[in-house]
Amino acid sequence: MERLPSWVRQHLAALRALIVLTLILGAAYPLLVTGVAQAVFNGNANGSIIDKGGKPVGSALIGQKFTDADGNPLKQYFQSRPSAAGDGYDPTSTSASNLGPEDILDTLPVPGAKDDEGNPDEGKQSLLTQVCARSKAIGELDGVSGARPYCTPDGVGAVLKVFPAVGTVTRAVSVNQACPAAPFVTDYQGVKVECGKPGEDYAAGRTVAVRGDAKAVVPADAVTASGSGLDPNISPAYAEIQAPRVAKERGMSLEKVEQLIKENTTGRALGFMGDPAVNVLKLNLALDRG
Repeated sequence: MERLPSWVRQHLAALRALIVLTLILGAAYPLLVTGVAQAVFNGNANGSIIDKGGKPVGSALIGQKFTDADGNPLKQYFQSRPSAAGDGYDPTSTSASNLGPEDILDTLPVPGAKDDEGNPDEGKQSLLTQVCARSKAIGELDGVSGARPYCTPDGVGAVLKVFPAVGTVTRAVSVNQACPAAPFVTDYQGVKVECGKPGEDYAAGRTVAVRGDAKAVVPADAVTASGSGLDPNISPAYAEIQAPRVAKERGMSLEKVEQLIKENTTGRALGFMGDPAVNVLKLNLALDRG
């Protein structure tokens, strides 16, 4: 039998290597890792599912909403941080909003207008206004100040468009406050501030974010979504703000609620990485157990 050509031998060697590596890395190794995980870390390997009364109620690794059918917060429960994943905490749509700190201008909804799909025009909130609105809502829910430095009292971004872009100001508009709202400041450099008119183009003006003297009480994690949109934890500071409301709604002592917060708080990884965090689902289940 004549010796096979070199190119045939090379292809046969590559095929043998493919088969051997597929069996080792594509079958044997995954089966070994899966077997070890199921035997030693069964709960973690299966999604860290938490049961209540023998029924799964969620995962310790994925946040969820604690709201009623209309989306209103259930006052007897601690609330999770916001989520930009789908309709909220959707593992199949895990994502952030991709809005950055310079996203401060709203697109005001035009009354009677329709979007491209024929639905009523809802405009577009900037990241700043989203933060302001969330902070205001949390302040009202938990009885604390929802004010923030760059937010108006009515919960939108405190942003002006001034004209002309350079030189002496002749016109100033609070672009995130739709008429007939009263602007958060009455004048800017001696010029009366106007409310924003939906549909009007203010692109030619200079953008001026106005920092107020308010001190933020509501922590950052309460008003911003995580990068994944699935964060199951909140900061101890956010939990402490919510504690009096939860205690009142449940008829529990504040001391008892605060103790449950401590019991469901994890420290820094390895003692120095990250920040302490409170798992909201575990904490709410602990409240239900009393």
